[in-house]
Amino acid sequence: MNILKSAIVAVSLVTSATGVFAQSNKEIVLDGMTGLFVRKDPSVIAKYWDPGYVQHNPLVPNGTEVLKGFTTNLPPNFVYEPGMIVEDGDYVMLHGHYAGIGPKPMVGVDIFRLKGGKIVEHWDVLQEEVPADKTASGNPMFTNPQK
Repeated sequence: MNILKSAIVAVSLVTSATGVFAQSNKEIVLDGMTGLFVRKDPSVIAKYWDPGYVQHNPLVPNGTEVLKGFTTNLPPNFVYEPGMIVEDGDYVMLHGHYAGIGPKPMVGVDIFRLKGGKIVEHWDVLQEEVPADKTASGNPMFTNPQK
C-alpha cells in the first residue's frame, strides 16, 4: 500500500511540474475577466496579462496599467457577466454583459490573443443592449449558457 501511495504522489508531482494541469486559454480568459470585473482583483493582471499587452479598443491605451484602474475606478453599480466563450488555438472570444457603465447596459464580444499562457492582445465590439421585447426576433441579445 505504501508503494501505491508513493507512486500516486510521484505522478502528481511530475504532472504538476510539467504543466499537465495547466489552464486552457479559455480558462485563462474567463478567470482573468471575472477576476478583473467581478472580483475586482488586481492580482489577476500580473497572472494573466502580458506587460506588453496590445489594446485595439480606441478608448483604452496599450499596457496593463489601465487595467489596474478598472479594479478600483469602476462605478459601485457596475456588473459584468460573462456568457458564451469560444476558443480557437491562441484566440478566445467571450460574449459579455456590462451594466452600470452608461445609461444602458452593454453587450459585447471581447476577442483575445494569448501567447505562453498570457493575454497579449485584445479587440472588442460593444453595443447598447436592446430589450428582447424590442428586437425583431423577440430574442435577447445576451444569454449565459452556464446558467
